[in-house]
Amino acid sequence: MKVVVENLTGTLFYIEVKNDATIEDLKKEIETQQKLPGDRFILVLHAHNESLIMGKEQEKLSLFDSGIQDESHIYLFFTPLNHDSIVNFGFTNPDFYY
Repeated sequence: MKVVVENLTGTLFYIEVKNDATIEDLKKEIETQQKLPGDRFILVLHAHNESLIMGKEQEKLSLFDSGIQDESHIYLFFTPLNHDSIVNFGFTNPDFYY
């Protein structure tokens, strides 16, 4: 399975993982390929006018069970460096779509 990942600068790159891969497998592959701190990853899948946010608690889910398919577009965000001090850190979905 090959997915498209877009980082904060808008750069796109492809990550290839096995069809039975988990979110954790995907994060490890991104970390290895892009040399980024995988422990801070937040992955956001935008599909069918819904956003699915995948953090630490979802790492054991398969990509399939998470709604990720071949050629899915995933946005890569990072938790803040001092994330322990942030009480209400989260994302909200916009009320409209372009």
